[in-house]
Amino acid sequence: MNEQFEATAIDLSHDGDSALALQDQIAIVTGSARGIGRAIAVRLAKAGAIPVINYLVGAEKATETLGLVQQWAPRSVSVGADVRQPDDVARMVDSVMATFGRIDILVNNAGIARDGFLHKSDEAQWRGVIETNLIGAYNVTRRVIPHMRAARRGRVINLTSVIGFSGNLGQTNYAASKAGLVGFTRSLALESAAVGVRVNAVAPGFVETAMLDAIPPELRERTLARIPVGRFAKADEIAEVVAFLAGPASEYITGQVIHVNGGLYL
Repeated sequence: MNEQFEATAIDLSHDGDSALALQDQIAIVTGSARGIGRAIAVRLAKAGAIPVINYLVGAEKATETLGLVQQWAPRSVSVGADVRQPDDVARMVDSVMATFGRIDILVNNAGIARDGFLHKSDEAQWRGVIETNLIGAYNVTRRVIPHMRAARRGRVINLTSVIGFSGNLGQTNYAASKAGLVGFTRSLALESAAVGVRVNAVAPGFVETAMLDAIPPELRERTLARIPVGRFAKADEIAEVVAFLAGPASEYITGQVIHVNGGLYL
């Protein structure tokens, strides 16, 4: 028994515990000018990665994020590209490949919400959310995955949501897009495992970001009352899980969804 215990203890001392577990890994993080995306980019940089900051609007915010990231990753760059537009995505991915020669990590974080009861919403609201949250992830992954397959290594991490599992009033479009990402994650994981590419997802609950700030105060309080741990998540807490899935300590994990919701959805 003692010999078995000692062997297990040695095995648990994994390189993934290193502060620079992602040294020089090239990581595209979509929608990373602010919020959760910014936190992810900073966390990956602290782990040694070289994040590519992607943004659509808010160039000033992207510049701020790049400044933060370059404290740890001086070679980090920012690229403006609309994930809904295949030509934009192709330009971004080609630029990253020309600059760095490879893409090790893709974090599909870009997402929007356009809330409203289905019978009151219009087609533009529906299409806007689906095209950004779901088709956007497809567009970027479709361009990146051939490079990962050729290299026989890579990690794709999709940001889904608790709403994709629980549903929510006024969010049929958002819930559909995030639930779609779950099926996308699991199917792509099956396609990619044999060539060394792992695909996982993170499902945040309610996080302290601009999206949460847009919720009316009364609704915020009702939502908070439903969370067992008694508070909203911080963006850094989501970023920690993404960094884990991107790193070597999670090499035997693929096709999974990690829930980070304070017990809101069990």
